[in-house]
Amino acid sequence: MVVVSETNQSNVTPLLSLLSYKIQTLQMERTFFITSITAQRRTIFQRDSTANLLIEVLLHYRADKKYLLHEFVIMPDHFHALITPSPDVSLERAAQFIKGGFSFRLKSRFPVWQPSFTNHRIRGANDFGQHREYIYMNPVRAGLAQRPEDYPFSSATGRFILDFAPQGLKPDVESVRTPA
Repeated sequence: MVVVSETNQSNVTPLLSLLSYKIQTLQMERTFFITSITAQRRTIFQRDSTANLLIEVLLHYRADKKYLLHEFVIMPDHFHALITPSPDVSLERAAQFIKGGFSFRLKSRFPVWQPSFTNHRIRGANDFGQHREYIYMNPVRAGLAQRPEDYPFSSATGRFILDFAPQGLKPDVESVRTPA
């Protein structure tokens, strides 16, 4: 516990501001759009129970504070997610929690996932928004739903407790340009 007296309060306030800034910067630089595909692109998530199991895994490791979960969609043979790994968890480890946690719970005798995953580091607020929109529209473009909120295996439904976008995401260059 830190005790702040009037004499040292002026020293603590800048330190707290710096710490808050570093946390926001770390989150901003560690937010990723990730995709993982099932082995042989098998459509295992067409079954509601299997798709719901992956959602349970995503939410479990979020509750365990392994990462912040901003958005996700479970498609028939892959998933996309916007996540920010915790400071002590690498992106690879966060993906391993999701994929390995799901495989363990599924108890399949066959490989579940392709060995790797793809990732894109989110570079700013517009980039985050574009990837959120991609997640929302993925089932609509695939003909699985008429509207994003109608697809039950997506954060677009509003049914899930998720984390806000990291504070301090920088606006992309195009959004700050002014006409000449």
